[in-house]
Amino acid sequence: MSGVRAAARVGRQRPAPAAERAWSADRYADAVRAGAGPLFLRRADGWLLPLDVERWCAEADAADLEVLRRCEGAVLDVGCGPGRLVAALGVRGRRALGVDVSEAAVAHTVRRGGQALLRSVFDPLPGTGRWGTALLLDGNLGIGGDPSALLARLARALAPGGLLVAETVPRPDVEERALVQVTDARRTPGAPFPWARLGTPALLRYAEGAGWRADDQWSMDGRSFVALRAR
Repeated sequence: MSGVRAAARVGRQRPAPAAERAWSADRYADAVRAGAGPLFLRRADGWLLPLDVERWCAEADAADLEVLRRCEGAVLDVGCGPGRLVAALGVRGRRALGVDVSEAAVAHTVRRGGQALLRSVFDPLPGTGRWGTALLLDGNLGIGGDPSALLARLARALAPGGLLVAETVPRPDVEERALVQVTDARRTPGAPFPWARLGTPALLRYAEGAGWRADDQWSMDGRSFVALRAR
């Protein structure tokens, strides 16, 4: 993918909305720098969703490597976090770019030898319409709180027939859109922003409505994945 190296040096294209400010806040940045939590998404009713910062900051595990084995062409890792997937792809000689709204996450990815861009997936992206694979792992299917809009955006980013691999909630009955806040359970939670959580059946319903074709689905090490094909 020409321009990936240069793209990694390009800055943000628009002011950060609440979600981007939240992921850029001290709570998340501190956890990424430390490589450990605790860190949570807090719903308005007080329910806490633990965020697996330790796994994100570790090396790619067996479930991750199975996802990477299925990737085609140049890979766009949406919400790349600390960059374990981008780094693992680079080690294997694969062209990959991570995008994330957290400066700490992008810096961590670059230190691991990966290419990363400080940008939202809804901003202009390099190589639009030419990416072979897009990844939405680690809960990133929730970005923006609107799965239909996210799927439509990635359909434009991918080449015709491109592959999207998304990680879904292991409980199949989950379909949730809510306002959440990033919190470490010690300090005041950050600004609220929309987020979504989908099990595999819900994702497949959204995907069909957005014109995607289901390609495969599998589970590994307690995690669930769906591969979709852009039409």
